[in-house]
Amino acid sequence: MNDVIAFLRENPVQYLATVGRDGKAKCRPFMFAGELEGKLWFCTNSTKTVYQEMQCNPNIELTVASPEYTWLRLHGRAVFEDNLAAKEMCMENPIVKGQYGTASNPVFQVFYLADAHGVLADFSGNPPREYTM
Repeated sequence: MNDVIAFLRENPVQYLATVGRDGKAKCRPFMFAGELEGKLWFCTNSTKTVYQEMQCNPNIELTVASPEYTWLRLHGRAVFEDNLAAKEMCMENPIVKGQYGTASNPVFQVFYLADAHGVLADFSGNPPREYTM
């Protein structure tokens, strides 16, 4: 899991895919918030389409690539939880703090990736590394 966390931190703009309410794939830039309690946390807000999509179908996939052509694919189930510690961790990011102000903002939502499975791969010819979190 430490390799996955380090890779997400080193490559801060990831792409999150959901199933849209129209049944079609949707993908948008996202940011990893951090690890807490052995879980990978992310944040959004309850007025966004992505939040509504994850409420209808919580199965998501996240992908990110490094400038050195290493990439991570991570999938699992988005579990929303009213976790103050996770919200405060998210607020350490100035972009998040600038958008939401405080962890108590009523639209501010956090979720972790349950049943997470990740694959870290590159073009080296070595087999991909797999992670279950």
